[in-house]
Amino acid sequence: MADVDVRKGMPSARLSKEDFTRRYRARFADPAFDSLQREISAIIDAAWDGYDHSRKSPRTRKAGPDFADPDYDLAIDWIDTREAIRAAQARHDDPNELPRILLINGSSRSENTCPGEMSKTWRLVKLAQPIFESQGLAVDILDLSRLASEFGRNIHPCKSCVSTAMPLCHWPCSCYPNYSLGQTDDWMNEIYPLWVAAHGIMIVTPVNWYHAPTGLKAMIDRLVCADGGNPDPTTTHGKKADEAKALELKGWDYPKHLDGRHFAVVVHGDTVGAETLRRSLADWLTDMSLVSASRTAEHDGYIGYQEPYATSHQALDQDGNFQEETRNAARALANAVTLARAGKYQRPDEDLNDPNPK
Repeated sequence: MADVDVRKGMPSARLSKEDFTRRYRARFADPAFDSLQREISAIIDAAWDGYDHSRKSPRTRKAGPDFADPDYDLAIDWIDTREAIRAAQARHDDPNELPRILLINGSSRSENTCPGEMSKTWRLVKLAQPIFESQGLAVDILDLSRLASEFGRNIHPCKSCVSTAMPLCHWPCSCYPNYSLGQTDDWMNEIYPLWVAAHGIMIVTPVNWYHAPTGLKAMIDRLVCADGGNPDPTTTHGKKADEAKALELKGWDYPKHLDGRHFAVVVHGDTVGAETLRRSLADWLTDMSLVSASRTAEHDGYIGYQEPYATSHQALDQDGNFQEETRNAARALANAVTLARAGKYQRPDEDLNDPNPK
């Protein structure tokens, strides 16, 4: 077995109290706070104390008998998310529950903020929704545009713990919330259970500069813990890199927490990049052991190709083919989920062991 080797050498990110205070006070720029400076100063002092003492998770409780180290203090936020995931898995496995579709709007555009109008992606999502419902499937819509238009909606960046060692990447993610750094309101704690409960996932998204929009990419990165993540943070006593490396080097099975769910992907653009993103999304989902609902369920194309942005909604109005291709992707996914739930769909690789699960 290789030696455990933890590399250090990057500059400190610690702030002085002066810099911390300046940044924190900037949150209260609205003149409505001018009469509350004494109260704000007290809040900043309390926040500085949490930062200075690195109180990432100020509320914890003992892990208990379900974990390798029952006496380890686990964050209550993490425990709550774990319980939500377990409940979602129970719903997923219950034959008396309706099969569920997670329908994702990947666009950041919304009439509720700067763009001033709805996205074409949202319109395509609403075309797909009744297809699923007409086949008796329950639909959860995850509208990622709310990251840009709703107070307190965040998907914080993945810190890439997995590149230190897979067991350091916990399922669900334990990196957030980090109260000492003000990294709170993390939407992923609600998003993980949506993925787990779903029997099928449909992503509808535009392409931005050949890539996924910011919110969608953030969610993708934060789902790395679903692909090999460690369900027991006590085995690494939180974020102890040396323990995680030793655990992986002993042998890690890289559990696929979303294995077997079906997917569909629809990507639209106006000039370039739609096919590139569609392939990237399908490859990512397949790598996590999700199953494509068919070629029809993976669609990319252009709406108003090389035409003015100002008339792109009219272009969608007139593009009956793209609308129908979106509906067909939904139909293919609905059919795959229905067949799987009825025991009439079997994966050709279901009983095969992957010699290289990473």
